[in-house]
Amino acid sequence: MGFTCGIVGLPNVGKSTLFNAITAAHAEVANYPFSTINPNVGIVPVPDRRLDRLTEIYKPERTVPTTLEFLDIAGLVRGASKGEGLGNQFLSHIRNVDAIVHIVRCFDDPNVVHVDGLVNPKRDIEVVEAELILKDLETVERRHGEAEKRSKTGDKKLKDEADFYTRVRDHLGTGRLARYLPLHTDEERLWLRELHLLTSKPVMYVCNVHEKHYSTETEYVRHVQEIAAREAAKVVVISAEVEAEIAELPEAERAEFLRGLGLEESGLNQFIREGYDLLNLITFFTVNPKELHAWTVHKGTTAAEAAGLIHTDFQRGFIRADITKFADLDRFGSEAALKEHGLLHIHGRDYVMEDGDVMFVRFNV
Repeated sequence: MGFTCGIVGLPNVGKSTLFNAITAAHAEVANYPFSTINPNVGIVPVPDRRLDRLTEIYKPERTVPTTLEFLDIAGLVRGASKGEGLGNQFLSHIRNVDAIVHIVRCFDDPNVVHVDGLVNPKRDIEVVEAELILKDLETVERRHGEAEKRSKTGDKKLKDEADFYTRVRDHLGTGRLARYLPLHTDEERLWLRELHLLTSKPVMYVCNVHEKHYSTETEYVRHVQEIAAREAAKVVVISAEVEAEIAELPEAERAEFLRGLGLEESGLNQFIREGYDLLNLITFFTVNPKELHAWTVHKGTTAAEAAGLIHTDFQRGFIRADITKFADLDRFGSEAALKEHGLLHIHGRDYVMEDGDVMFVRFNV
C-alpha cells in the first residue's frame, strides 16, 4: 500500500471522532486540546462496487480490497511552528504523509469548546496553513543558506538552485502554499520534491457539520467551498457524529439509516474515495480461484511496475500482461465471452495501466 493521509485541523474540530468512524479504531476523543499526542493510525479499505461484480463473476475464495492509511494528527494552534502545543512534534508527523486531509469545523455547539472562541472556518484554515507555511520557511531558509555557500564556486547549476530557493521563500512569504508555485523545469520539480515541504502536499478540506445540516449547505460550508475553489482543492461535507453512529450499526441496517437522512451512501465512502483520487491513484485487479485482489498504483504506472507490486519476481521476469477491462467483464459476464469477442488484450512491459484493468501476468525467472 504505502499511501498515507494525515488528518489535521485545530483542536476540537472532530478529527478523532471522524477517524474513529473511518477506522473503528476507537482513538481517544476528548473535549480539550491536545488529547491526541501521538498520531493514531488506521488502515481503511477503499469502497469499490466493482469488487462485488468481479466476485460474482469469478467466485474466488476470498476478496481483498485496496486500502489507504490515515493518521489522526493532534490539533494545531497558533505558534505550532515554534513549538506551541507540542507543535513541532505534530508537524513532524505531517511531513511523513502523502496528502493532508484538513478537517474544518462547520458547526456551532456551546458544549464543544472552540480553541479561538467562535467558529470561523476561514480563520481556522488560515491558522493551520500559516503554521505549515512558517515551518516550511524554516526548511527553505536552511536549504537556501547551504545552496548559497555552494554557489560561490561559480557553478551555474548551483547558482540556479540557490535562486530557486529564493523564489520558493518569496512565494511562501506572501502566504501562498508551495503547491501553487509555478515550476518551469524538471530540475525545479526535483528541488521542490527534495525539500519535502508540508505545503507542497495535496489537500482535501472536510467540512464537519451538525447532523441537521448534513444534506444542506450552510454559510460555514460555503466559506470553505470558496477557499477550495480558489485553490482548485477538493471539499467533502461530513457529520462526524452521524458517521460515528453509522459505524456502530450492523452492516445490514446502515442503508436504511442513510435513507432516513436523505443520503444514498455514507459520507465516509465519498471521503475515502476522494482521498484516493487526491493522491492520483488508480485501481487494478488480479484474480485466480483463491483470491480476487485490488491493487493501488499511481496513474502512469506501467504493466511491469504493477507486476512488481504483486511480486518482485513478476517484474524481474516479466514477459507480458493479459489485460481485460472491468467494463467489458461487467457487460459480458465472463472471460470466455470476452475471448469470443476479441476483448482479451495482450500488452508488453511498457503498457500504462488503466483504472479497472484486470491483469494476469506471464513471467519467467
